[in-house]
Amino acid sequence: MKNINDSGETNNNIDVVSLDDVPLFDELPILPLRDLVIYPLLKVPLAIPAQSVHIINEALSGNKTIGLISIKHDGAEDPKKDQVFETGTVATVVHAKKLKDGTMMVILNGLNRFRVTSWLSESPFLRAKVLKAPEVIESDMEMEALQRHVRTMARDVITMSPQIPDEIAEVLTQLKDPLQLAYAIAFNSDLDVQTRQEILEFDSSKEKLKILAMHLAREKEVLTIGNRIQTEVKENIDKTQREYYLRQQMKAIKNELGESDGDPSEYDTYAARIEDSNLTDEARQQAERELERFSQMSPQSAEHPLIKTYLDWLLDLPWKLASEDSSDISSARGLLDADHYGLDEVKERLIEYLAVRSLVKKRGYSDEQGTLDSAMGVILCLAGPPGVGKTSLGRSVARALDRKFTRMSLGGMRDEAEIRGHRRTYVGAMPGRIIQAIKRAGTKNPVFMLDEIDKIGQDWRGDPSSALLEVLDPAQNGTFRDHYLDVDFDLSQVIFIATANQLGTIPPPLRDRMEIIELDGYTEFEKVQIAKRHLIQRQLKAHGLREDEVTFMDDAVRKIVRGYTREAGVRNLERQIAAICRKGIVNLTDNGWSHVVITPELVREYLKNERFESERAEIIDVPGVANGLAVTPVGGEILTIEATRMSGKGRLTLTGQLGDVMKESARIALSYVRSQATELQIDPNVFENADIHLHVPAGALPKDGPSAGIAMMSAFTSLFSNRAIKSDVGITGEVTLRGRILPVGGIKSKVLAAHRAGLTTIILPKKNERDLDDLPDEVLKSMAFISVERAEEALNAAFEPELVEHLDIPCGGGDPHHVDALPVHANCSRK
Repeated sequence: MKNINDSGETNNNIDVVSLDDVPLFDELPILPLRDLVIYPLLKVPLAIPAQSVHIINEALSGNKTIGLISIKHDGAEDPKKDQVFETGTVATVVHAKKLKDGTMMVILNGLNRFRVTSWLSESPFLRAKVLKAPEVIESDMEMEALQRHVRTMARDVITMSPQIPDEIAEVLTQLKDPLQLAYAIAFNSDLDVQTRQEILEFDSSKEKLKILAMHLAREKEVLTIGNRIQTEVKENIDKTQREYYLRQQMKAIKNELGESDGDPSEYDTYAARIEDSNLTDEARQQAERELERFSQMSPQSAEHPLIKTYLDWLLDLPWKLASEDSSDISSARGLLDADHYGLDEVKERLIEYLAVRSLVKKRGYSDEQGTLDSAMGVILCLAGPPGVGKTSLGRSVARALDRKFTRMSLGGMRDEAEIRGHRRTYVGAMPGRIIQAIKRAGTKNPVFMLDEIDKIGQDWRGDPSSALLEVLDPAQNGTFRDHYLDVDFDLSQVIFIATANQLGTIPPPLRDRMEIIELDGYTEFEKVQIAKRHLIQRQLKAHGLREDEVTFMDDAVRKIVRGYTREAGVRNLERQIAAICRKGIVNLTDNGWSHVVITPELVREYLKNERFESERAEIIDVPGVANGLAVTPVGGEILTIEATRMSGKGRLTLTGQLGDVMKESARIALSYVRSQATELQIDPNVFENADIHLHVPAGALPKDGPSAGIAMMSAFTSLFSNRAIKSDVGITGEVTLRGRILPVGGIKSKVLAAHRAGLTTIILPKKNERDLDDLPDEVLKSMAFISVERAEEALNAAFEPELVEHLDIPCGGGDPHHVDALPVHANCSRK
């Protein structure tokens, strides 16, 4: 309970009560007081909690008199008789008002002291028999002197203490009765409950005043020291450090009172951390400078938490802590093979890296200047369609090297500060995500995965790809400087592995700093093997299944690959396996099956209708249609090219979101067909009286590049010669106006897409034959490849029987070093 007035404020006024003709009751209800002692002769407002209101109601229904006794221990929630003192104050309830929250505001008149003679009850509230405890008021010379001394000391303390109103001093000068004076000063002094109770229990007024004199003398000394400290501190600080002065004042007061704690200061804590840290020389000097500023700054200053955060970042980074690389090459090879099927090229590159490090370490070459890691900086870029295992490969690399792994997604990043960090002058500044990832890894040489490096953007906030140039350059990243830290950090020992879906969107300077390893899509055989070795086991575990409960047949996995997925990777394949696992769980739990064997028929039942058909199922039986091959961000794709004609004036319409290069290829293909119309058995006049429309389906997707030139030429030839192209033939290659076939890129991805689509023959440029060496053996064995150098060779392969027998083909001439310089051809008209 608190001593408060009707407005809810703490009461510091002294209202003296007269004791004339005060009756004494020998039996009283007792109201326990927490942290408060009420004295006789005072009028006090109190807030009564809801659980004690019934005591006031009891008094109001009777003679309005209650006994006020203080609680001995603060922890007592419902105090009993042995938890309260036995000396208290008789008081009458002058006024009572119940509030909405159930509490009650009352005004009590303290009458005189009493002592409990016996306890009558504890429930529903304390009730006791009491006996009046009269007090002795001495009237000798010592009493008069003591009274004057206490009054003077109280006035001095009130004057020096800003917390006590000056009106209290005026009231004290008017109190002539020593008992009233003692109680008034005790009530308004900062005393603990035990001391307040002792003052109440002393019978002698002289003893009460002596205790108060000791307390006032101590309080005056503390206030005097505080004023002296205030003067001394004020001389050492300026106006901008007043908050710091208040904190120093509190600390000095505690030291004077001997109450200072033994906990080390923040300065000492950071000084010890800097001493024990593995900072570089530059970082240590920076940390010591910031710590010196920190020590001279108020904890309430706005810059105080900023310096503290900066020191935490400096001290938490692994400046010299590095993982020890595994030197067991065979073990590393086994880990890579266990985690991923295929991907032989990237595995071999990592094994080479391990072998070099092992040899260098074995022969004891020194690396004091970091030249070894700079020279062997491994910055791989795994480029390929989604779902082929690029990101997960990074974790396998970390396991094989026995290094920590961390990753950062770059997709959609547009702010350069995400890489280099923000300067500390900005609000909310923090290090860049490179430094954040290094801190998470806990070592200075983790395997760092930079996901989706081809999807970095740029805007008015800067170009993050340019900021990455320093990060990914082994000759520069040994002194990488984050804007927030403003200290060089060594990234030369980090193995950076970037991933991308397409290389065209990566800026050339950034691409030049990386070793590109292209991961094309998987074949059907590889997908089946990956599903059997990894995907099925992972999904069984994820769904809480044992291997003896669900078994996938090879034919069933092959059916999922053929009929329900068409992708370069295996991400959607894993989703279909997960769907089958869920269906299997239903049969195991609800239908009482003990073992589910996944057969092709069960796959059809679980996954419903097949979502994909082989391209060869769509027989090309109309002229003007050809199967082109293209590379997209998600892998190779079959590009169906459709051409049609109608009456008109020779206009060419191109649709399907074709890019400028692809539009030019279409015009070149049409021009070549028109120039060779007679040899192609086409009426030359037909072009003047017909409009031509060429469309590449999937019009919502943009397309570009010259590799569809042969396919477009074949479609135009088919349209005007009224002969259909073979349904199982895929065509790729660039064509020139003279019928020269030029090489194109992405052969492996295109052939894998054709293989997935069921095509059996590929027409490709002669110079792309070397790209066939990268194809899996099962693809090479199941498909036929026709290499062509001239347009008529491509047309003869696309049509059956031969359509072109004698073409007027221009022969060599001009610059012999030009790409289109040709030898004299057998059918050359100038031979």
